[in-house]
Amino acid sequence: MIAEVISIGDELTSGQRLDTNSQWLSQRLSELGVQVLYHSTVADDLQANISVFRTALARSDVVVATGGLGPTADDLTREVLAQVSGRELLLDEASLAHIQRLFARYKRDMPERNRSQALFPAGSRIIFNSNGTAPGIWMDVARPGGGTCHAFALPGVPAEMFEMFHQTVGPAVAALGDRPQVIRHRRIKVFGAGESHVEQMLPDLIRRGRKPSVGITVHAATITLRITAVGATPEECYAAMEPTVATIRQCLGSLVFGEEDDELENAVIRLLAASGHTLCTAEVGTGGSVAKWLSRAAGGQPFYLGGYVIQNMAMLARWLGDSQDLVAGHGGASREVAEAMALCCRAQSGADFGLAIGPFPADGAQNPEVPFYFSLAAPHKVTTKASSLVGHPAIWTPRAGKAALNLLRLTLLGEM
Repeated sequence: MIAEVISIGDELTSGQRLDTNSQWLSQRLSELGVQVLYHSTVADDLQANISVFRTALARSDVVVATGGLGPTADDLTREVLAQVSGRELLLDEASLAHIQRLFARYKRDMPERNRSQALFPAGSRIIFNSNGTAPGIWMDVARPGGGTCHAFALPGVPAEMFEMFHQTVGPAVAALGDRPQVIRHRRIKVFGAGESHVEQMLPDLIRRGRKPSVGITVHAATITLRITAVGATPEECYAAMEPTVATIRQCLGSLVFGEEDDELENAVIRLLAASGHTLCTAEVGTGGSVAKWLSRAAGGQPFYLGGYVIQNMAMLARWLGDSQDLVAGHGGASREVAEAMALCCRAQSGADFGLAIGPFPADGAQNPEVPFYFSLAAPHKVTTKASSLVGHPAIWTPRAGKAALNLLRLTLLGEM
């Protein structure tokens, strides 16, 4: 069963607002075993909406649209559904009474324009909205090539849309026949190798047509392997994924740091908690990214003591105290300064581990081969690493922060 999600509104096509409804709806439909093949976003234009809906109704078994159900002149969804299905709009008295009660509850007069929200294409069903004045529309439309498309139109307000989907749309879609019962996904998180290198390490896993399928994506230097399985039950799906997960872990070893929403900071905090060790960080020119990540991951746990966030070389020199001559002698972006930062961080905080990211080289944008340095001061040794500033400058900070966290992670695992 194929689905399409349509998002409607000038605020979306103009880029003024991010479309999160499509993401949420795609996740819910996937959980119901419906494969979402299309996302369409259309402005508040009548002819454009008619074109998008006609295409969607012709090629998809299920269409879920959000937006365009308000009372104003640019809310066109009910008119569009009437035109593409060849049906007239009829007033539903019960819906009108509900809208009137909502206005009376807040002691406001109902504008005449709100009557339009009680209009529905003939033969459609009403999706009750207990939280707003925009009821949804549920209608079945015959497709030109045969078969039926099940169309659902919901308000664009997320809180209203969520509830209406759970109460009406989800159960309606679940009752439709001729579909796999469930689709489930599992995400494996990887750091420490490039995307193409990771793919080479996974023999025959990432190929079209494989079941379960494995996709690979990279975002902010973290690689995600997304496993998708189809089955009669969630348990059957997850069982089908297990051999693939085992193969990934066997092939990639310690490159795998977690699953689902895990980030490297979550893996580090878990390892610190398991070992009972504490950590303090120091970073220059990153805006305190690593400190923010770790603070969020640690929550109220005492294993992350905090971090020193330094913005310029003058402050770095003052903070290093007795080691400040290293900045003048070797330059800020040097192995010696990164090592001194890690030692200083550990000594001043009393933490078991001091983790430092030195400043990026001033000419890094022009010469990506010039490295930056990060260093870990552990109870019995100091480890300092260099890494090049490849890629766009926007990725330097997340890559540097994650490289430093990964050094600590591997050390806690006993691999460094």
